[in-house]
Amino acid sequence: MPFGAGHWPYLIILLVIVLIIWGPGKLPDLGSGLGKAIREFRKASNDVKDQIVNSTATEPATTTAPAPAPPQPAPTVQAPQPVAPVQPQVPVQSVPSPQPVQSVPPASAPQAPAQPTTLPPVGQPTEHPSA
Repeated sequence: MPFGAGHWPYLIILLVIVLIIWGPGKLPDLGSGLGKAIREFRKASNDVKDQIVNSTATEPATTTAPAPAPPQPAPTVQAPQPVAPVQPQVPVQSVPSPQPVQSVPPASAPQAPAQPTTLPPVGQPTEHPSA
């Protein structure tokens, strides 16, 4: 879909709003300022693009190969020496054996009998004991 094919009504509304805000006398100045801003943006983006391309470009490789390094003698490997096991030097503490827990019967306290709660019927005033 090409640019603006289905957006003409929105563009016309936007143009009317711009005309109302700035008026027809300022439109040429507004257009030239917008054009300068777009040109500056393109110039800056092209400069950044060129700097990136130049900094990542590699120099042409030389056709001469480096001289091969002289062969090195193979390293000698020594057999590992056996290691004696090491005993830890941590003191061991004795833990006392657990004591049996005796169950204590709950104290028998006299309990008051539960009083039933009654609610007054709906619509009748209630009397408060503090009154």
